[in-house]
Amino acid sequence: MIIGSSFADQASVLSIVLAGGEGKRLAPLTLDRAKPAVPFGGNYRLIDFALSNLVNAGYRRIVVLTQYKSHSLDRHISTTWRLSPLLGNYVAPVPAQMRRGPFWFQGSADAIYQNLNLLRDERPEYVLVFGADHIYRMDPSQMVRQHIESGAGVTVAALRAPISQADQFGVIETAADGLTITAFREKPADAIGLPDAPDQVYASMGNYVFSADTLVDVVCQDAEARESSHDMGGNIIPSLVESGEAHVYDFSTNMVPGATERDQGYWRDVGTLDAFYDAHMDLISVHPVFNLYNTHWPILTLPEPLPPAKFVFAEEGRTGHAIDSMVCSGVVISGGAVERSVLGPSVYVEERARVDGSVLFPGVQVGRGATVVNAIVDKDVVVEDGAQVGVDLDGDRERWTVSEGGIVVVPKGERVEAR
Repeated sequence: MIIGSSFADQASVLSIVLAGGEGKRLAPLTLDRAKPAVPFGGNYRLIDFALSNLVNAGYRRIVVLTQYKSHSLDRHISTTWRLSPLLGNYVAPVPAQMRRGPFWFQGSADAIYQNLNLLRDERPEYVLVFGADHIYRMDPSQMVRQHIESGAGVTVAALRAPISQADQFGVIETAADGLTITAFREKPADAIGLPDAPDQVYASMGNYVFSADTLVDVVCQDAEARESSHDMGGNIIPSLVESGEAHVYDFSTNMVPGATERDQGYWRDVGTLDAFYDAHMDLISVHPVFNLYNTHWPILTLPEPLPPAKFVFAEEGRTGHAIDSMVCSGVVISGGAVERSVLGPSVYVEERARVDGSVLFPGVQVGRGATVVNAIVDKDVVVEDGAQVGVDLDGDRERWTVSEGGIVVVPKGERVEAR
């Protein structure tokens, strides 16, 4: 059952999902796809999390602003996120169209400025501006409720974090009321603790609720500022902080139906390879740190029509099995051993192969006697019989990317030969 609040008339809210970033730190996973289109958790794409949160809350007029290598993202949205036009619902990809001149989006604020026609067409009272590439559950209607009651021009979602980690985030400082934002600083070394928790700070999540008139005014002013980098967090929010129109929303107060004490308030920025890998490992513990099995607030996508996963052979030395792992439809584990891993659709693991602590994207084939450990393997990679990934990091660095945390990343379509 999907539960969402109707505090704000749904017809008065337009959602804008910013999905045009390059995701350079996730390379090679972003070599030929936009970051929000990167597969995650087997069946999903990164953008499915933001879209699921909006749709579950009843906000079903959504535009997705795309730009960088967006074909697979556009296709995913068009085929997966078809809502009922009879009820005025839609999720529409909007590519960069150079409406304001012969140039692409110059930043996230400029992306909205170049698409102000969408606001003129829809005439919303409130605009949700969400990022497309974070892993979390959130009921945005609760944030909209606070925004309307407070009368703020913008409300910024924020996560409580230890003050010792302040130099890793965009940090929000508030007045004594705990709501009005007095400063928005990027990775400060001298952060000020919260009024009710001096050992904590607010870290911006990159999700915003705007009053529509405020958003139009501020992005138009920003477009005229030559020194601006035209960024939502870097320019737009500080401008509204200065005018006293910015409030903070405490994400820890957001109550999502079906959430457990363990995963309540979970949010991960998967902007690096290690963070992307760690977020996958969060999925596979016995009591997962992030629970994909919450049916009250589901993460939605459209799986391919594949047969169930299959585990074959029970002979000593070649027993097909998976332990502490997530295995998608179409997977065949044919006498191989899989541990602490996430296997996407149509992965094939042959006899006496070993996969441990790894994330295998759809269509990966692991040959007889091959070994894949502590790795992210992109779509349609073939690991030949006896080949190894993640065993010899020095040798792997000569061929592929190895993250700071020692995670080997094999690019899409590679053929890994035995050495």
